[in-house]
Amino acid sequence: MEKIQIPQKVEYIIKELEDHGYEAYAVGGCVRDSILGRVPGDWDITTSATPQQVKAVFERTIDTGIAHGTVTVMLDKEGFEVTTYRVDGEYEDSRHPKQVSFTSSLEEDLARRDFTINAMAYNPRKGVVDLYNGEADLRKKCIRCVGDPRQRFDEDALRMMRAVRFAAQLGFHIDELTAQAVREQAGQLKNISAERIAAELVKLLVSPWPEKIHLAWSLGITGVILPEYDQIVGVEQNTPNHIYTVDVHTCKALKNIEPDPGLRLTMLFHDFGKPLVKKTVDGRDIFYRHPEVSASMAKTIMKRLKMDNKTTDRVVRLVKWHGLKYDATPVHVRRALNRVGADLYDDFIKVQRADIMAKNPAVIGEKLALLEKKEKIYHQVIESGQCYCVKMLAVGGQDLIAAGVPKGPLLGAVLDRLTERVIDCPEKNTKDQLIPLALKEKDSPDIFEKKKDFFWDGK
Repeated sequence: MEKIQIPQKVEYIIKELEDHGYEAYAVGGCVRDSILGRVPGDWDITTSATPQQVKAVFERTIDTGIAHGTVTVMLDKEGFEVTTYRVDGEYEDSRHPKQVSFTSSLEEDLARRDFTINAMAYNPRKGVVDLYNGEADLRKKCIRCVGDPRQRFDEDALRMMRAVRFAAQLGFHIDELTAQAVREQAGQLKNISAERIAAELVKLLVSPWPEKIHLAWSLGITGVILPEYDQIVGVEQNTPNHIYTVDVHTCKALKNIEPDPGLRLTMLFHDFGKPLVKKTVDGRDIFYRHPEVSASMAKTIMKRLKMDNKTTDRVVRLVKWHGLKYDATPVHVRRALNRVGADLYDDFIKVQRADIMAKNPAVIGEKLALLEKKEKIYHQVIESGQCYCVKMLAVGGQDLIAAGVPKGPLLGAVLDRLTERVIDCPEKNTKDQLIPLALKEKDSPDIFEKKKDFFWDGK
């Protein structure tokens, strides 16, 4: 009998239920991960006991999903979900069953689960219950539906995204019959809520194999949930900086950055605008201002997927500035800090590094060396307290008003212009120098014009 190491509290819950005459097993992902030698994120327990019977066995419980048979058993301050064996009724919305029926059969409960590798149960006395050859599929690194994949996806269309997500998390492939069912039924994903789509997309992206987003494309999934990805597939980049199509470059960039949701989303979206701005001049492709177009697309996508405002703001700003070109000098780094923002600058460096590493290998070394110089200067600017934003000026709005600069848009424009002057010449950041300069600038005919000192990487 195969033994799995399970937490003492899980073993206690199983034993308590058994001592009261019920069956109980650890089930699903925790069994899968244990067999793979991974540390489970949580432990789910399935039992023949009804929710009311579970509540009677344990002193402290929470009715987390009692209509679907789930009760959370609290031991100390830790909660464990205990769910009654169940059989799902007919599905009407590609996601939820009309009704749930409890059953006394573990076999019936396992039959309703999504994939064979998630349909295994474990009991310390009885060992692993594997009715659908989940262990064999683990050895083959295969994602395969329990029973008829078409039926499984009719029950819950989100399972199609889960198949790709598990492939990305585990480095597995998808069984061909399961994959074919996804190709045929991917359109049903339009019935799934944006929040659930977004959650699965992020799990895929922060996995060890985020490039499996391309598997989602090949199965027709992105065509439903992220058509913008489909538009970059196969787009050539005939420039010295690139040898890969936009989609291949994107997948490589995803691999080059840490598995932070915002950073991975940034790398996914960063070149989405390229097909829209692509021009070919003298046999060379140009993608001028594609970061701005990509940023606008990222904002639209994240709003569509109902992602939170904080993450959206961070990603959109990083996509917007990812192609910013500037020299490895203190003045240029201060200008970059002013545009990008100190709150995002460390991420900005990471994004530029990931982007560079996905380019033509012939240019990577030189570009990384230049970026390293810029990063070193950035740290020197921060550590020495050099001025790069309005808040760091030696004067504020009230000082300028007292000196004769009127309130309103002109005041803001003058402060911005002073900031530019101090970024260029840090020694000017004194009140004695800035007040006279402000009075001069307020009468400047071009005071409302933004200083054009940057250009975008159109390559």
